[in-house]
Amino acid sequence: LQQAYGTQGPDLVMLDLDGTLVDSVPDLHAAVNVMLSAMGRAEASSLNVSHWVGNGLNMLLRRALAEGDETRALALDEQLLQDAHCHFDPAYEAGVHHATGVYPGVNEWLQATAGNCRHVLVTNKSRRFTEPLIASLGWQDYFELLVCGDDLAEKKPSAMPLLYVCEQLQLTAQQALMIGDSRNDIRAAQAAGIRSAAVTYGYNHGENIADSQPDWLVNNLLELLAD
Repeated sequence: LQQAYGTQGPDLVMLDLDGTLVDSVPDLHAAVNVMLSAMGRAEASSLNVSHWVGNGLNMLLRRALAEGDETRALALDEQLLQDAHCHFDPAYEAGVHHATGVYPGVNEWLQATAGNCRHVLVTNKSRRFTEPLIASLGWQDYFELLVCGDDLAEKKPSAMPLLYVCEQLQLTAQQALMIGDSRNDIRAAQAAGIRSAAVTYGYNHGENIADSQPDWLVNNLLELLAD
């Protein structure tokens, strides 16, 4: 990082949430199965849910209802999706208030970098679920800004959320770093002209995140402090 940004590191670090800071699959898996059961469908495995996350809750529910078939998921009737939300949303909201699943090194990294750079959360999760989760973790003071999946016209892998953050904070892409676990995070960063770091422990639809060619690949966020 010092070679790319200088001894002070990046001025702005944008962070993904699910799969990067928090293992959200257990809570998502439980809520997905509440929804599937209520709609008379077979329950999904935790592994399948981990492969279906990353594109926002609408796509997660579409994939769950289509048993992972992307073509069927995209063609799903809108009314069926709304029915799914009626079962999923309250079940997920009930669990999201309880802080669980923070990955090793995350709290330490947030504490260590709090005075050195500006932190912004950029997630495809809707604000309804993001804010209570951040509050339950006691992370409100770490993030200058939360950009959620329903805040803008486009979400990751679009560059729009990342460029919006740079504009709001009056910083250039060259001053920023995006940290995530999936191809959506890396593609968004590449499209915005922003360097990226990927964690190896996330979801990424079952694919190797190294294939997306991030600038840095780490097993723990603390490794970035030594870079």
